[in-house]
Amino acid sequence: MTDVGGAADSSPNPTTAGTDPGAGTPALEVRGVGLQIGGARILQDISFQVGSGRIVGVIGPNGAGKTTLFNLISGVRPPTEGTIHLHGRDITGSSVTQRARAGLGRTFQTSSLFPGLSVLENVRLASQAEQGGALSLVRFPRAGDDATGRARELLQEVGLGRRLRHRAGDLPHGDKRKLEIAMLLATDSSVVLLDEPMAGVASGDVPALTDIIARLHRDHGRTVLMVEHHMEVLLGLVQEVAVLHFGTLLAMDTPEAVMADPTVQSAYLGETV
Repeated sequence: MTDVGGAADSSPNPTTAGTDPGAGTPALEVRGVGLQIGGARILQDISFQVGSGRIVGVIGPNGAGKTTLFNLISGVRPPTEGTIHLHGRDITGSSVTQRARAGLGRTFQTSSLFPGLSVLENVRLASQAEQGGALSLVRFPRAGDDATGRARELLQEVGLGRRLRHRAGDLPHGDKRKLEIAMLLATDSSVVLLDEPMAGVASGDVPALTDIIARLHRDHGRTVLMVEHHMEVLLGLVQEVAVLHFGTLLAMDTPEAVMADPTVQSAYLGETV
């Protein structure tokens, strides 16, 4: 079990797809991060590492601080203590945009799309921005446009190839999640934060979405940190699990070790997920 008082051991597993055994610098490192609002301490002394090419789950009861942690990592809110490092670079004071340009991508609990635009236009915009173009809502896609070609490929990959012209806002929730992942792939983010990707998704759509997340990690080599209440999905995907409880990091280890830990069972697994 990881000593949660310090940084987690993220020694790469040579048999794991997407892992670089020679990588000495963690893809993501959180050092002593905390958040205090007024007199309330929301997060306290959170320290862990995510090795390059790893996929790590974050679990904990409602109110444990999972989404707050993601907000600090992605720059939505600054921590009141501690530092955050992306590929060895201190990004604690960087804006959301600066972090995105440095290779940090994120999805949210609720879909963050352009609902009035088509499925193709949403991904085209992300691809266009990655290729150095402006994020233009008036420059509509053309058949021969590089960004549009890339968008078509990614939408085909996530299973939305037949919905290119549909309004993003009209998609079922599961397809919106697929669209968000296609947009992440278009940006070439090296580290991806997935905040409850299965939230609101119909049970019939869960297997396909799970497979897309697996391929995001396995085939595209993305480092993934994900919050998910669907335990069967999460445990089938991740290589490590971090457990938050009342704003502190209770444990971080393999799924098997975490599930067998009596402290975790007492603090979390016995509660309603």
